[in-house]
Amino acid sequence: MMREPKLETMSFYTTRLGKGGVAVSSAGICRVWLPGDDLSVPETACLPQDERSDTAAEWLNLYFKGCVLPFELNVDISSLSRFYQQVLRLTMQIPYGSVTTYAALAVQAGSPRACRAAGGALRSNPVPIIIPCHRVVATSGALTGFSGPGGISMKKILLSLEGVDMNGIKTALTTTGYAQKKYP
Repeated sequence: MMREPKLETMSFYTTRLGKGGVAVSSAGICRVWLPGDDLSVPETACLPQDERSDTAAEWLNLYFKGCVLPFELNVDISSLSRFYQQVLRLTMQIPYGSVTTYAALAVQAGSPRACRAAGGALRSNPVPIIIPCHRVVATSGALTGFSGPGGISMKKILLSLEGVDMNGIKTALTTTGYAQKKYP
């Protein structure tokens, strides 16, 4: 079992959905709390803020305002297995306003029969939004599985924020994904 990263700094962000938080380890952003998550985690009680956590919090704040910005900070997912890390790194490549399937992620990860394991990796995602696990749907186009607060409702909110047409997913989804809009 790998060890959880040691949290060094933490900053908060506020959206129309509520308050969230982001924590950073020595290797990068290691935890994101979405609006609705419990922010009273004991290990975060005395964490200072710094430029890294403030920058990530500002990026999340802008994301929730509908801004499309590249994410250029390091992410620390070292506590996860190699396969989970691989799936999450592939998930980071899903463009804003697009979706792909668990099956497509499994194929990209070199394990075409590991759809459920890909879902497990997304369920273990410690940095949602930054690693956009909400952009992964079932092969049928169904909005399945989201471990964040509000579950599928939050997933739908995030995809809608990005301009994804929920009705269009089911008819346009292919093995390579579905892009509702093209962004620079």
